[in-house]
Amino acid sequence: MEAEKEIIRKNSVRFSDLDAFDRKILSALTEDARQTYADIGKSAGLSAPAVFERVKRLRAQGVIAGTSARLDGAAVGKPFLAFVHVDADGWGKSQRMLRLRAFPEVEEMHSVAGDTCVILKVRTASAQAMEEFLSQLYVLPGVRGTRSFVVLSTYLERPVQADFTETWPDIPMPPE
Repeated sequence: MEAEKEIIRKNSVRFSDLDAFDRKILSALTEDARQTYADIGKSAGLSAPAVFERVKRLRAQGVIAGTSARLDGAAVGKPFLAFVHVDADGWGKSQRMLRLRAFPEVEEMHSVAGDTCVILKVRTASAQAMEEFLSQLYVLPGVRGTRSFVVLSTYLERPVQADFTETWPDIPMPPE
């Protein structure tokens, strides 16, 4: 049962007492996790040891889930990016569907509500490689169809942000 929890990460709400200092530290780490605690402390208004202790606590609480390098898709030979919507029986949460996680081309996999069951973020070397990946989907029992949305340009791609928008801007509606 514990292994099953690791396989499927629920989109659950966790209570966490993140203060303004924690959010500044997290923002600095998402910008560049290679910064020293002293540099982060300067921007957050804390000493390096205080930043170290907070980062240690945030890791222990699971707020910081890990640290990784963000790779450029084109630079590693995977310039073709698509979001694939999968229509499947029973929300598509079969063990066979979850095996798609073994393909390094699958960057994200989400069970969703709406007019599709699963959304995949898939990055491949070419359109032909994407077609080969899609052929792996269609052999899965219960898969009824897919809709692929090929990315032409990316304007923003970033990890989870710790900050919140306190006040949304008042955007006037265009005249009718």
